[in-house]
Amino acid sequence: MHEETMSNPLLSLLDIDYPLIQAPMAGVSTPALAAAVSNAGALGSLGLGASTVAQAEAMIVATRQLTDRPFNVNLFCHAPPRRDARREADWATTLRPHFARYGSTPPDSLSEIYQTFVGHAPMLELLLDISPAVVSFHFGLPEGETIQRLRRQGIVTLATATSLQEALLIEQQGIDVVVAQGYEAGGHRGIFAPQEPDAQLSTFTLVQLLRRRLTIPVVAAGGIMDGAGIASVMQLGAQGVQLGTAFLLCPESAADAGYRAAIHNSLDGRTVLTSAISGRPARCLANAFCALGEGYPASAVPDYPLAYDIGKALAAAAKAQGVHEYGAHWAGQGVGLIRECDAASLVRQLAAESGWN
Repeated sequence: MHEETMSNPLLSLLDIDYPLIQAPMAGVSTPALAAAVSNAGALGSLGLGASTVAQAEAMIVATRQLTDRPFNVNLFCHAPPRRDARREADWATTLRPHFARYGSTPPDSLSEIYQTFVGHAPMLELLLDISPAVVSFHFGLPEGETIQRLRRQGIVTLATATSLQEALLIEQQGIDVVVAQGYEAGGHRGIFAPQEPDAQLSTFTLVQLLRRRLTIPVVAAGGIMDGAGIASVMQLGAQGVQLGTAFLLCPESAADAGYRAAIHNSLDGRTVLTSAISGRPARCLANAFCALGEGYPASAVPDYPLAYDIGKALAAAAKAQGVHEYGAHWAGQGVGLIRECDAASLVRQLAAESGWN
């Protein structure tokens, strides 16, 4: 193994062979994907932000049946949505013609379909009981006492930052590793307060900024698809990398046929950052939902996850008619560089390209 890799403290902290994390990707990551990545020497991940306690337990148990290596479980720490009856009704009115096009109607009311991990005692008790090796947070942080209880259990903690301010808070709260999510990254921005201005820092810039100001390890995320990308961010000071889009076409991923076709058909790799689909900014393959959202300010869209409730309903109505143009086809700016192979092969290729073998 390469000398630099051997001396990387992230390897011993996470008990992995390669400083590579498969991004959690709620809705796409599966026990099979996480286990394949972990068995290949990297850190597989489960995205549990959209899961109930029972679903989360089932996914963790299923993953443990496939690997005895460490893997990461990821939770969403978003603020509860602000209810605004007028805004919700207006958004339903905006989407009504699109529902009608596929013989459907918007739901009568919007539901908080995903519960935040903040204050979620049953989910915390599950984690303390089942004790996964690594727990990570997106959209913010849980309470300080929750972080300390997880760490006292011997669980390694990670959290996503999109800015220096968020990263400093992550370090202050005792998190072990910060994931520096650049603007290129696919899926939901990890920004703590989406109603506030977004620094929109690239992975290139954010990694360097955090390495200068923080003492905890920095993992780079966003736009990284191959060994050249990995080498670049490691040269900038990252001690590890997190890749999500790169794993979308793996057979172990839960991306459906429409999602996979959208990737194959995206010859120019064009992506759009939109809040229209879920109520939070997220990078998606350009499609009809993104185009619809471009005509409205983010303030017109109900808060996450209320908007996601109606967004998923619209996507389902269109999909039932064979149309996949309204799906949450999250992808980063590197999607044009994607490779189609199984997860273990991809990890091996990335390791070889990075000189880790």
